[in-house]
Amino acid sequence: MQITLNNVGKRFNREWIFRHCSYKFVSGKSYAITGSNGSGKSTLLQVIAGSLTHNEGTIEVTALQTQTINNEQLYQHISIAAPYLELVEEMSAREMLEFHAQFKPLVLPIAEALQIVGLEKATDKQIRYYSSGMKQRLKLAQAFFSNTPILLLDEPTTNLDADGIALYHHLIDNYTSGKLIIVSSNDTQEYDFCKEVIKIGEYK
Repeated sequence: MQITLNNVGKRFNREWIFRHCSYKFVSGKSYAITGSNGSGKSTLLQVIAGSLTHNEGTIEVTALQTQTINNEQLYQHISIAAPYLELVEEMSAREMLEFHAQFKPLVLPIAEALQIVGLEKATDKQIRYYSSGMKQRLKLAQAFFSNTPILLLDEPTTNLDADGIALYHHLIDNYTSGKLIIVSSNDTQEYDFCKEVIKIGEYK
């Protein structure tokens, strides 16, 4: 997979969040988008994901250098974990992953996935009764164990304690082989494995 940004810009009302952003992301590599709070790094990640529309420039997503992926197909190729993504709190973790798997197949059985992220004892508990850290673990499970070539992570250790942060690095080390990874963060422990760093402040 390859994502190519050509002179991409995004504004809200009359304020430009970023402009003239050109970059190429390719499978098997990891990238970090960094910047201070409110700088636009999450906005850029959402534009790459196709959940926000950019105001200028073009974004091209291709598979095997030939097949262009359109916006309607893009969700099938992307998994994302982010603080602003809501969970269906009336469901249990098992029910939510079963529902999610109808749209994006999982690479592991649900019981095994929940065991890896430490939620095996809360498999059938409604998500509304989860702590914030447990909810984040479920978001990571949904993103990391989806069978997709692109993994987008926005502040992925939000609400996690030291054990949760260790789990995050375990997932990075063991379940991302060959994927295109983009992390939006200003916390080095979330992106210290990334080979390339994009500073959003350079695109103002």
